[in-house]
Order: sequence, then structure tokens, then C-alpha cells
Amino acid sequence: MLIIGIAGGTGSGKTTVVNQILHELPADEVCVISQDSYYNETEHLNYEERTKINFDHPKAIDFDLLVNHLTLLKKGEIIEQPVYSFITHNRTKDTLITHPRKVVIVEGILIFNNKPLRDIFDIKIFVHADTDERLIRRVRRDIEERGRDINEVLNRYQTTLKPMHQQFIEPTKNYADIIIPNDRYNNVAIDIVRTVITNKL
Repeated sequence: MLIIGIAGGTGSGKTTVVNQILHELPADEVCVISQDSYYNETEHLNYEERTKINFDHPKAIDFDLLVNHLTLLKKGEIIEQPVYSFITHNRTKDTLITHPRKVVIVEGILIFNNKPLRDIFDIKIFVHADTDERLIRRVRRDIEERGRDINEVLNRYQTTLKPMHQQFIEPTKNYADIIIPNDRYNNVAIDIVRTVITNKL
């Protein structure tokens, strides 16, 4: 089993890179695990308290569960991924049955912050994008997919996202084996990733 970590700031284009890699592999040989599924369970908090959680801080992530699940997958066991709702800011009652695959891709903004998790990755990829470009993508996504209003999105960006990116995300670029500049000319980087995956498998 090959476990690939794909990190980068919010709106950097991680999903695009994941999809490009998926396109290069047979569907039954790869699965994707999102860090977003592993936000801490917040059942003990009311909705108002949940909205105040700093979701861009490493403390918001249940890294222990994520590491445990990847360890089980490596042993050939099936896991039940949590399903997280960005509407309620909490895990739902559902889980996602996930089978071991030849390639497991883990993507998320904070996945290189936790050493036990970082040590599990066979390949670490950081997707780098211009700050303005990331903000535009984040605004669009939060309004269109998560029902946020523009003031809430911009306020969160200024007070939380930007400082958290500078403190916890950008520095983890140093852990990456491959840094992909997220623009339309990243085909060479994807080719390199595909070659590395093929060689390791």
C-alpha cells in the first residue's frame, strides 16, 4: 500500500491535483480520505459554540483517529470514516465504509502538522497557490456549497484563515517531497507524481 499526503492552503487546488492523480489510476486501486472528515466530534457543544471553533487550527482535527484508521487500512482492514457536516459543524450519524486499496490519498490543509500522521505518508505533496487566488476560491466555495454569506466568509478569512495559514500551513511546505504550483502548467508535476507512484507500486 502506498499512502500519499496532499496538503496546501484552503482553496489551493488540492482537489484538482487529487482528481488528476485519480485519473491516472484504476478506480479499484485507489481511495481518498479527507482531513475534513476527521474534525473533532462536537456533540457536547451547542450550535453557537460550534460556530466559534477555529477549524483551521490543528487542535480541531482528530489526528489520533485518522492515524488509527490509516494503520488499520495498512493491515488490510476495512474502516468507517466519519462523515462531517459543515452546515451543523458536527459529525453526522453516517459513516463511510472504506476498503484498503493499493493507493490511499489523504488530503487536507493540516495533515503535515502531525508527526505520527506525517510519518505514515510514503509521498508528501504540497499544492501551492497565490493568496488572492485561494481567497477567491474559498469565497466561492463557502457561499455556493456551504451556505455562508460574504461578510462571514471575509471576516473568517481575516481573523482566522490567513493567520492560521501563515502559522500552521505554509511552514509545512518544508516537509513536502514534491511542491506543485497550482496553475494550468502543473502537468509536468503530475507526470512526476504518476512516475513515482508507478515505481513504488
